Amino acid sequence: MPNPSETVTIYHNPRCSKSRQTLDLLHQRGIDPTVVEYLKTPPDATALKRIIRQLGLRPRDLLRKGEEEYKTAGLDDPTLDDDAIIAAMIEHPKLIERPIVLAHGKAALGRPPENVLEIL
Repeated sequence: MPNPSETVTIYHNPRCSKSRQTLDLLHQRGIDPTVVEYLKTPPDATALKRIIRQLGLRPRDLLRKGEEEYKTAGLDDPTLDDDAIIAAMIEHPKLIERPIVLAHGKAALGRPPENVLEIL
């Protein structure tokens, strides 16, 4: 059986309480995930599209609508296509909802943190 720590990644923001709680939950389960501080190392378009597909969401569903960048980039425009939204998230990674955990070819949003248990 493979070591679960080898297959688990968390897109993490250490300043976010939900992200910290999700990371703690993984550690409590004996999982030492690969931690990607996505504000410092944002995913590229290919990776972000894969994550969104694994989450089963539309790009718009992964946007943090309360961020200033959401308003200034005009992302509330319903005519924007998925590629435009993904491009905005890459340019402003703060717009990506967090935390996201990837494991075994699946993804889960840690809101609440216990959501990630479904893919472990």
